[in-house]
Amino acid sequence: MADACILPEENPFMGPYQNQFAFGFGQGFDTGILLPPPVRPVPFYIGTIQYSQPTTFFRVPARRSVNISETLGLHEKYGWQWQDYTIPMIYFTEDIALFRYDRVYAGLGAGAGLQAKQNARIGSKLLFEFKLTFGYNLNEKWAAEFFIQHFSNANTADENNSYAFYGLGMTYNY
Repeated sequence: MADACILPEENPFMGPYQNQFAFGFGQGFDTGILLPPPVRPVPFYIGTIQYSQPTTFFRVPARRSVNISETLGLHEKYGWQWQDYTIPMIYFTEDIALFRYDRVYAGLGAGAGLQAKQNARIGSKLLFEFKLTFGYNLNEKWAAEFFIQHFSNANTADENNSYAFYGLGMTYNY
């Protein structure tokens, strides 16, 4: 009997491969929303390493990932002491493919995880992540990705000023 799911080699994130390693770097913005684009960059950055495997979400190609990130804040801007938000995070995500055209693809993701400490900007250790990804397959193994990423506690605490990042990343499939 044929499998009704889309085959892994059709996955726009990973092609025929079963493992993916990625790294990315993003610039922080003083806004909690993804769209419209934030316009106030702040001295706040994120670095991420990610391990992924292909999957499907209701027969739509997807990738399931574990992410380890570090935020880095430098000084005060727009009333926030950004250096107080230099915090490691771990979170689990699922990205689903929105479309693929030749070498270009887009994805939408969500996840949940923890930051190492609670702070005044996000009043809990609990984090929820939402992400838009636009990628370009350089070849079968490498891809470049542009991402828009949002973290908040989904109003599970009194403070929920969120984090927003725009960034670039590279993926390697093996």
